[in-house]
Amino acid sequence: MLLLLLAAAAPPCREAPDARIWFSPAVPVAGQPLRLIVVSPSSGDITADGTPLPTIHRGYSHGADLTAPTAGSHRIEFSGVSCKTVVVQRRATPPVRSRNGPAWPTTAAWDRATEDFYAAWIEALFDAPPDESLSFPSLAPVIRDPKRNFLWGHLGLREDDPKNRAIASAEPDCADLPYYLRGYFSWKMGLPFAFRDCDRGATTRPPRCGTPLDNQQPVEAADPLSAFRKLLRVLANKVHSGSARTALDDEATDYYPVPLAREHLRPGVVYADPYGHILMIVKWQDQTPTAGGRLFAVDGQPDNSVARKRFWEGTFLFAQVAGAGPGFKSFRPVVQGTPLAGEALARDRRFAPFSPEQAKLSPDDFYARMARLINPQGLDAVAAYDETLAALVEQLETRIGSVDNGETYMREHRDAVIAMPEGAKIFETVGPWEDYATPSRDMRLLIAMNVLLALPDRVARHPELFRLGGRAAAEVRTELVALHDRRIRERAIEYRRTDGTPYRLTVADLLARRAAFEQAYNPNDCIEVRWGATPGTPDHATCRRHAPDDQRARMTAYRPWFHETRRPPR
Repeated sequence: MLLLLLAAAAPPCREAPDARIWFSPAVPVAGQPLRLIVVSPSSGDITADGTPLPTIHRGYSHGADLTAPTAGSHRIEFSGVSCKTVVVQRRATPPVRSRNGPAWPTTAAWDRATEDFYAAWIEALFDAPPDESLSFPSLAPVIRDPKRNFLWGHLGLREDDPKNRAIASAEPDCADLPYYLRGYFSWKMGLPFAFRDCDRGATTRPPRCGTPLDNQQPVEAADPLSAFRKLLRVLANKVHSGSARTALDDEATDYYPVPLAREHLRPGVVYADPYGHILMIVKWQDQTPTAGGRLFAVDGQPDNSVARKRFWEGTFLFAQVAGAGPGFKSFRPVVQGTPLAGEALARDRRFAPFSPEQAKLSPDDFYARMARLINPQGLDAVAAYDETLAALVEQLETRIGSVDNGETYMREHRDAVIAMPEGAKIFETVGPWEDYATPSRDMRLLIAMNVLLALPDRVARHPELFRLGGRAAAEVRTELVALHDRRIRERAIEYRRTDGTPYRLTVADLLARRAAFEQAYNPNDCIEVRWGATPGTPDHATCRRHAPDDQRARMTAYRPWFHETRRPPR
């Protein structure tokens, strides 16, 4: 009788539109973990049948687990404002294996709730404390980790088991990475997904794209996993950096530009730089009275590694060029089988609005706008310098892994010489050169060095972006110059020379080697040269390998591109 009275007293279970509750797997089974996530801007905790669950709080969501739920109905609540009934089955239902038709059937729709869930899923995939270095050898360890991937095993097909190879090798590069994740999420949730075959553009115009392909395309496959694998193969063959560099006012594209506003720059939004590199937002860290704000993104590299980067001028390159439409962009939602165009997006409040504003900004204006978004209260000038120095060191530490991968390849292929492409193709190619050479990374490194060196002058030029404590901008600039001279001698990295011995380089050493980094990207050179060593420097003595003379001659011819930090026309 008491149980009946308690049940009668319980309020109706209703899910609030701004606090949606999601669960995984799609068909929960008794005794097996049930993952819960609530997408809500409000703070709160998750309970199951009235019992509080340990809740992980993130910027866009709140997560909790039921480690071994019993069979039957469970009342999941979020701080009394949202409620959902989840039915747990007594035993697993064998999934249907045979199929022949679309890559996957569309059973759900993109709307505000699913876009919010997508942002929360991306944030959880790459969640880590802001000061933690986060990198992976490929995307596979991220996707195959049920603690990161909320949708791990969601379909009940053992689809994320490495033995099934449903997700193939999960080694997308920077251009493929956002598509791979959007496609994977769409597959799991039964959402529509589309992509286009684009050209790479030209010096005088951005890339242009053809008609979209989507998940409804017929696929001959024995089972759902094979069908998804086949779509991934088509995707890998069609998608490249040109897919994101399309003009901002082009409607026949996979991405569209969004306003430079915090509510629209969400996890899952991509950043396309004018020279072909693609990053994807994964986390905002709010500014506090004692610490600056940060915007984090991840990118894929030719060596298949995936790493988290912070927003700053050294990694997010921005320039107005005729051959690209750069900036922050969102995936164009597919509604009723059609990717939405700009006019429809302007009217549809379910999605971030189309905005061409980035096309009107100079680089200086763009970075100033972003600085105000990340640190709306302004950033202490010393803290700004320390953040910039930390970002440069982070970039250098990431480069250590890339250069070491090249060294490993050369040791395993002792007599090999990696062919060097001609002209601008050194930045866009395939094969070992793409995997182990670092021309794009090194140009970004040189830009990053220039940003650090120019920071004192930037404070003087844009004092409105900084908290100066009532002092004159010129006075603060002088203090930053002195601070810079000290700090660059304190921060350092360490690499291993050809003979295996460690060698320490301070940031001051590396800045002094800037000219050498204009020709340090060739994996045919020894690792000492890759780190800027020249005859006469102590670490050069162990160098045992040099690029062929014809390659060195071409590198000398291409050196002005790096000296001027200016990518050549295609």
